[in-house]
Amino acid sequence: MTEPAEPPSPGETDSDRDSDSEPCAEPDDALCAEPDDASDVAPSAEPEDASDVEPDVDAVTAAVLAASRLLIAASARSLAAVTERVTLPQFRLLMVLAAHGDAKLVRLAERLGVNPSTAMRMLDRLIAAGLADRQSNPDNRRETMLRLTPEGRRLVGDVKAARHREVAAIVRRLSPDQRSALVSALAAFTEAGGEPTVPGDTAEAYPPGWSDTHPRHAS
Repeated sequence: MTEPAEPPSPGETDSDRDSDSEPCAEPDDALCAEPDDASDVAPSAEPEDASDVEPDVDAVTAAVLAASRLLIAASARSLAAVTERVTLPQFRLLMVLAAHGDAKLVRLAERLGVNPSTAMRMLDRLIAAGLADRQSNPDNRRETMLRLTPEGRRLVGDVKAARHREVAAIVRRLSPDQRSALVSALAAFTEAGGEPTVPGDTAEAYPPGWSDTHPRHAS
């Protein structure tokens, strides 16, 4: 004999009775699982913004050093044709004169980071080779100005052109997108190092392999 259904409690609806009595469809149903403790429920993790991740400084440094070795090698090859005529310090003096123009001995020595007597000895050899010259300052006859001769300017131009060809040959192996990215990266790196970024600026006086640790002076 069927027992009569238990009457509902006061205030209890049919939906309340169904939600309390209906079993889970599956034992592992996630809807039926109750957390042991509300604190055990981990909040959803926010996706990490790539801009917040600091780049690997060591990897970037290693890449820059590898590129610098390549540039030094290219610079050395461009200088190979003139090392029989001048030493590397003498060539650097020519480069500084080419970049800054005529200069007094003291100012030239400051730009080179050497003593005036050392600069004078280099100049004596360059003057004997026909690559540099002395002349009186038209504004002050008691001052002597140092300058490149046409032959000295031609020698500097030949080396710069050779260096340009060496680097351009490497750049041509890059895709257009790689070239564009390289320009942006090198411009940022150069700016961070406090070097001029304008082509043809005074940076031309300091080819790869020569550290410019002394202050520069305006012409």
